[in-house]
Amino acid sequence: MNLEEQKQAQAAWDKIAPGYDRTNTLTQMWLGNEGLRRAGLLQGMRFVDVAAGSGALSIPAARIGARVLATDLSPVMLELLRERARKEGLDIETRVMDGHDLALDDDSFDMAGSQFGVMLFPDMPKGIREMARVVRPGGRVLMNVYGDPRKIEFFGFFVRAIRSVRPDFTGPPMDPPPLPFQLQSPERLRKELTSAGLKDIRVETITETTEFETGEALWEWLIWSNPIVEMVLGSLDLTSDEREVIQHALDEMVQERASGTSTARLTNPINIGIGTK
Repeated sequence: MNLEEQKQAQAAWDKIAPGYDRTNTLTQMWLGNEGLRRAGLLQGMRFVDVAAGSGALSIPAARIGARVLATDLSPVMLELLRERARKEGLDIETRVMDGHDLALDDDSFDMAGSQFGVMLFPDMPKGIREMARVVRPGGRVLMNVYGDPRKIEFFGFFVRAIRSVRPDFTGPPMDPPPLPFQLQSPERLRKELTSAGLKDIRVETITETTEFETGEALWEWLIWSNPIVEMVLGSLDLTSDEREVIQHALDEMVQERASGTSTARLTNPINIGIGTK
């Protein structure tokens, strides 16, 4: 990214950071830990989290006992991460930097990881190459990314709810896929890890489950998940009344899924890619 693009991206993520930390980070720590477990992170290893957000991958890594450096373009995200770390008594170093061009030495970490971060990069392949560059020979790169959007239930609920006010809405254009889904194909993820010079590549698709008590909670979780969601909503020029109708439709879907229990469980596929340098 050029300097202007960096500033725009930073401003967008700074803006949603408090909402993201409140709604998304805690719900995604299970996944962070699962990816790290599969990648073989151990106590004492040097680990760099690229596009770390407020800690869904960094916090589990520090709990394991790794020496963690969390990097992100958003200083607000990193301050929220530091606050989470302080509350748990965890020691996590943070540095503001663009994952397209990490200001880190070659071969300096035992593992580099990214969860829902590098997958959003405009130049995602370069982001993966940077992760591979800073890992030592024999070290590993971990990517946790969204799988097939047709099987992502929260995405399906979102599209169906918007149809309650815009019946012709079919979702954002998928050719090319939006940035959150550019690694939806396990084959594409494998290809990008290979192109970055990694070997012994494993790509597994697992199911993540997220629970919501109300449609409002799901709405909040969605709109704070990344700036692209609000861009989609903004492109529809929705009125405040239409947004209320959408939230009501989500609430009905959540209550139907909960079926008399306290929460609705929504599932989605996650591709976990691991490669060795």
